[in-house]
Amino acid sequence: MSAPPAWETFHESIQGVNKARNQDRCLVQGTGTARDPLILTVADGHGSASYPRSHVGAHYATDLFANRAREFVTSVADRDRAGWRGRLRDYARIGLPERLVRDWQGEVLRHWERDPTPDEDPKSPGPILRLYGSTLIGAVLTPDLFVAWQLGDGELTVVDGDGEVRLPLAPVRAELGDETASLCMRNAWRSVRVHWEPLPDPARAPRLVALSTDGLSKSFVSDEGFTEFAAGLHRRLTERGVPGVSGDIPGWLAEASRHSGDDTTLVLARRADGRPAVDGASDGASAAPADAKVEAAGEPAEPKEESAEASADVRGESSEASQATRGEGTEASPATRGEGADESRDDAAEGQGPGSGPADPRIPYCEERERP
Repeated sequence: MSAPPAWETFHESIQGVNKARNQDRCLVQGTGTARDPLILTVADGHGSASYPRSHVGAHYATDLFANRAREFVTSVADRDRAGWRGRLRDYARIGLPERLVRDWQGEVLRHWERDPTPDEDPKSPGPILRLYGSTLIGAVLTPDLFVAWQLGDGELTVVDGDGEVRLPLAPVRAELGDETASLCMRNAWRSVRVHWEPLPDPARAPRLVALSTDGLSKSFVSDEGFTEFAAGLHRRLTERGVPGVSGDIPGWLAEASRHSGDDTTLVLARRADGRPAVDGASDGASAAPADAKVEAAGEPAEPKEESAEASADVRGESSEASQATRGEGTEASPATRGEGADESRDDAAEGQGPGSGPADPRIPYCEERERP
């Protein structure tokens, strides 16, 4: 008899009341075991007239992230070799984000070649990429590791065993208006923020991990409102489980969409009460792990592969990455912001070399910068 799943999952996307098409995409795969990692991802196509194909860009973003996340987890098989954690961490911070951006931009250009629009005649690859602009959030959960990546707006929300709500990938400085980082931008990989959280004690694993597009957070008038929503959702899930709440969530998202006017998407994973954390590990409540950390970007590795990494902004340095204007008609209220990156106690070597941009200069990037 097979063991029950350690994680209960749910995903839903509601089209914005002011939108002709839902530009969001989401995906959930896996169970959270070492052999079958839990993969969560959401992407938010920019959606305005300047980004008419952003729903396609969001679709590519989620699919590519899922593929690269599975490959990332297979690297854990090297854990019996000396220095495996340092190599895996470096890849999460550097290789995966750069590969993801390159993969996405390559797919977008090939899509345009297969299906150009007669009345659109971009003179260079940059404007083509712009048509598909999208943000991305993705997370991977294994028995002893929780890693997440984010490019652009939206929220990664974590609830710990004591009920504390944290947003580990919230930017230090909130983005202005509808301006956000995008996969279509030059050196977009440099703006990816990464959360690295080893879980040596399964009892310290998060109780709830949720990914949402900004259509949810900006429906609240304050940071505290979004935090209270997340805490309340956690309480209801604890009392009733995902099956008991899944019928209510679409209505909550529809109400949020009416307030924000934007597409609203939520993906969540809840640790099932009384069940093993993963692969037989015991369940239990915990405080926020002390070794969690948001990493900063470094030198990219090979082309291909999707991932994310912290921008230089996380460490207070100036960011070189361009920003895209969402153009979704509603100014985003900042979500509940975390208190900054937790200091990591992981002793893995940083292994980060000097950043010098994409390894292959043949891949074009969009260099436009718009402001509201």
